[in-house]
Amino acid sequence: MTSDKYPQYWRQACTELSARDPVMANLIACFRTSYLSGGQDAFITLCRAIVGQQISVRAADSIWLKLEAHFDNLKPSAIYNCHFKTLRRCGLSAQKAQYLKNIAYFFVHKKITPAYWHRCEPEELQSTLLAIKGVGQWTFEMFAIFYMKYPDVLPLGDLGLLHAIYKEYNCGKKISTKRLYKITSLWQPWRTVATWYLWRSIDPDTVVY
Repeated sequence: MTSDKYPQYWRQACTELSARDPVMANLIACFRTSYLSGGQDAFITLCRAIVGQQISVRAADSIWLKLEAHFDNLKPSAIYNCHFKTLRRCGLSAQKAQYLKNIAYFFVHKKITPAYWHRCEPEELQSTLLAIKGVGQWTFEMFAIFYMKYPDVLPLGDLGLLHAIYKEYNCGKKISTKRLYKITSLWQPWRTVATWYLWRSIDPDTVVY
């Protein structure tokens, strides 16, 4: 890892997580060169999260490559002005195609700039995004992790994360809510980092939104 690529809190988070939790210590040691990246463009991050909903990383990447191949520049105006059938031909379901249109509408009509996001408090950001039809809690959490790079996001609605927790902490068996809370509370205020390494433990394909 090089300090110009990963979030500034990453090294401290890895040190503290390793000291508190032997499972985390092992995962961090196993995936030492893996760190949170991506999230350079807010619109792209939201769209990639929509594309990635409830499908594998590889399937999402395949659809995304088709979108990139069709559009020279994946900007809000391009998605907003394109024909609905164009998005469907790229492999999107009708529902997801409409969700991308909704996000593009928000960016175009609100004249969203990069500075907009960093003026928002987390609660305001969440309510703003959840008001866009198609952006649910999971999509907001992906945006908070990958674009905002908040250090303490725990997306417990993510089935991959739950699967990884069960695998690493209970031999693949489901964990009670009480024990799950006890385990995850150890990771505060670095639950984003813990989530990242747990994802790595079950999927060799690095997630980028």
